[in-house]
Amino acid sequence: MKAYAPRKRVIEQYGLEAVPAEKRDTPWYRFAFIQIAIAANAGNFLVPALAVLEGGLSFWTGVISTSIGAILGFLLVSFLSLPGARLGIPAQYALRTILGVNGTRFLSAPIRSLTSLYWFSVQTIGGTYVIQQLILRLTGINFPFWVYSIPLSILMVTLAIVGFNAVKKAMSYFLPLLLVGEATILYVYFTTNVTPGSLMMLQSGGLGGSFPSMLFFASLAFVQYVSGVSASADMTRYAKSPSHGFYGLLIGNGIGFFITAVIGCASAYLFQDINPYVSSTDLTDSPIFITIITATAIVSMISINVSNAYTGGFSLLNTFPKLSRVQAAVAFGSVGVLLSGFPTLVNEAESFISLLGGLIIPISAVICSDYLIVKRIHLDEEDLLLLTKPRYVNSLAMGVIMAGSLLYFLLPDSWSPGFLTFLVIFTVYPFLKKKDKSSTPTA
Repeated sequence: MKAYAPRKRVIEQYGLEAVPAEKRDTPWYRFAFIQIAIAANAGNFLVPALAVLEGGLSFWTGVISTSIGAILGFLLVSFLSLPGARLGIPAQYALRTILGVNGTRFLSAPIRSLTSLYWFSVQTIGGTYVIQQLILRLTGINFPFWVYSIPLSILMVTLAIVGFNAVKKAMSYFLPLLLVGEATILYVYFTTNVTPGSLMMLQSGGLGGSFPSMLFFASLAFVQYVSGVSASADMTRYAKSPSHGFYGLLIGNGIGFFITAVIGCASAYLFQDINPYVSSTDLTDSPIFITIITATAIVSMISINVSNAYTGGFSLLNTFPKLSRVQAAVAFGSVGVLLSGFPTLVNEAESFISLLGGLIIPISAVICSDYLIVKRIHLDEEDLLLLTKPRYVNSLAMGVIMAGSLLYFLLPDSWSPGFLTFLVIFTVYPFLKKKDKSSTPTA
């Protein structure tokens, strides 16, 4: 009789349990493709553009300063991806070795879930507005907002539910279109009749701008991306090796942000607009260029949101471990789809999410300090026992996070409270940990 190979499962099944070693076969360049694909979205253009518009930096100074800050954040993100690559477990589950089971279940995982949910909704709403305006411009028909937002959000949630293979394949398909779209934006910028000689204008700007402003916007870029330390292991649990995961994320994030910074700073420097998708389509009447740029905006939104939904589902799963991975992804996606149909609801939630930033930064600082300095980038057998020790909470870490949150809200905005709070906690925590014997649980 003819033997048949077992059917390959389409939907990812692995939740908090480790991915088997034989399934960890993703090379570094696949991770790089994913990170490059999710880089150029409206949210990521913001800091580079503001560095020029509000910081008074020249084009190249804005690109260089924000890139330095972002790469420092990406370096920490790559280091915190190592538990996923080494053990095959998701990020929030690995963080139990740092914050304790209840520390992650009831503090870091819910905050990560809410943050991912908010950005999922914001990105969907932003992409929907772009589509709505394109259809209106091309056809004169103004369809209701939800006609676009609901199908878009369902598509992104479906990809996240299918799992890592869907994310990996989708990003590989999206990347060529994204690169073509980004090249089209730059072509429109440098050939427009509105600003003749724009390429020479960018070069003539030199490296102008004050050092405090450079430092401030570098710190903003760092703070924006360092929060990824609480989710990066979700991706690399399928890595061929720890080095493949580490360098894939670092190279992909670095290249992706540099492209993003160039486009964002060019939009701000040449046209005083923080959204390159808007500024570039306003400069041309070509239906081909408008369609390519709009498609790029949509694909970039889908790319980042598939990642948001995928990692947000794992965070929710860590809080409710009795769910399956698919159930957690469906629950996350259902709320995301609902919020994406009501833009005013998301806009009103912005102040609430900004309050979460006061916990996101201290949590990220404790995570990085504990893993890099206290644990020296290695989880030993004693650490791994904490994964299933349900009542253990790292009380020192919780106290430091609360103190860091207070510091964050007390510091004036001009001092870059996110960066300064991170730096203080990252430096102080290891000394407190060394002295605090009670924070180490007994067997």
